[in-house]
Amino acid sequence: MEMENNGFLNLQAVAPEMSGEGFPYAPENWPEDGDIWGWRTGRRIVANRSHFQDRYLYLPNRLIRALKEEKEKENPGSGADSGSSSSSIRRQQHIFASKLAVERYIKTYFPDADIDAFFASFSWKIPALRSNGNALPIAAVPLQQIAQEAYDSDSGDVVKCKARNKKCTSLVLEEIEKYSPAMHCDICCSEPGFCRDCCCILCCKTVSSAYGGYNYIKCQVNSGGGICGHVAHMECALRCLLAGKVGGNIGLDAQYHCRRCDGRTDMISHVNNLLQTCRAADLDDEIRKKILNLGACLLRGSQKPVAKELLCRIELAISKLKCGTNLEDIWKEDDSFIAHSADNGNDVMEVMVYDDPFEVRTGLESYDFLPRSIKLESEVDQVLRALRKSQELEYKVAEETLQDQKTYLKNLYQQLDCEKYELACQNSSTSDVSSSAVRERKKQIRREVAKFEIMKKVANGFGRTSNDIVKEHFGLKVID
Repeated sequence: MEMENNGFLNLQAVAPEMSGEGFPYAPENWPEDGDIWGWRTGRRIVANRSHFQDRYLYLPNRLIRALKEEKEKENPGSGADSGSSSSSIRRQQHIFASKLAVERYIKTYFPDADIDAFFASFSWKIPALRSNGNALPIAAVPLQQIAQEAYDSDSGDVVKCKARNKKCTSLVLEEIEKYSPAMHCDICCSEPGFCRDCCCILCCKTVSSAYGGYNYIKCQVNSGGGICGHVAHMECALRCLLAGKVGGNIGLDAQYHCRRCDGRTDMISHVNNLLQTCRAADLDDEIRKKILNLGACLLRGSQKPVAKELLCRIELAISKLKCGTNLEDIWKEDDSFIAHSADNGNDVMEVMVYDDPFEVRTGLESYDFLPRSIKLESEVDQVLRALRKSQELEYKVAEETLQDQKTYLKNLYQQLDCEKYELACQNSSTSDVSSSAVRERKKQIRREVAKFEIMKKVANGFGRTSNDIVKEHFGLKVID
């Protein structure tokens, strides 16, 4: 098959997972003569089957060696043996999965280069060879093999996930394009091992895309400099009071608040997506219950009518699951379902399912319905914060008291030295300092040193220090 593409005539169609070097699918003699770039096709093809959706670009060997030498200068002794074979170099080369990745590289290392002229020198689109029906199915994760080569390399590959997560969405071309341009982030994203696409911004652990990725949310707020793109576990957000119904200064109502960009996302559409996931026939009932409970936690307490209605549907589905209802019947409208809701956030919605009434409170008491594990974690966090605050206060008291005693002792020693000097230099007839005064000063110093030694016992902690010492020397009230 021959076709015209990107201004190039008679481009030869290529089979999936094929590779090559140079024109017409990769640059030649750029940036210097003899620099031949490599290319490779993936397995996915666009809808009209004209060209590959996944294609990759490789750096020339000279540029790979240049980057390797740069790394060795930064980290002496960490480079590989200079006598490595060409196959070893091939495994360690940089791989670019999108035009955006190539542009970033060129802007970093060749800031004066004409990017448009660079892409005009070859065809980015690679025509796909039509299959005869016996070809392998199009892969869902085409970058797995490519990504593994990147992980085997010790180079800072643009395809490589910083968290070394082989299932990271940043390795999927459509995801890169969907959330481009990304907001510049020099806070969390500057940390080694943190990837905004797969690391929770609250706990820094990787998220899972299993079951439709129900357990995390990706912030799609555009802050002006690009899409935020940071992800967070929904349970982490609930635990940190950054999702659901939250009162106080933050004031959330069935929303998610991104800690990185302070953007807000409505949770109604997210919960609707959770319901669609739950409708899958091959889903385990325990997973289905977990997803529904998460959706309920995000909506409870909301004053939005649509959120209240959605919550009632979820509560009904949970009850049907507990009763062992067939999957087909769980999502059917039930005539026995009655939900009464009012504008008052403290009203009670009464839900009747199979003549078994239960109450669902909304408003200020919404957090009573969070899973017990989340409530317990929240309580532990509160206790630890209070403990840290009290310990910081005790530390401050101890620091100030000990510093004062230290200063007082230093002044006493200085006074003693001055008095001893005056006593040695002056005549007895004009003496202003007597030997008895010097003796009294020494006694005073001994008393204060003994006091200081007693005060030093606070190093074991106020809880392990005598109540008399804490009360007398640090002025803290001891409760028996």
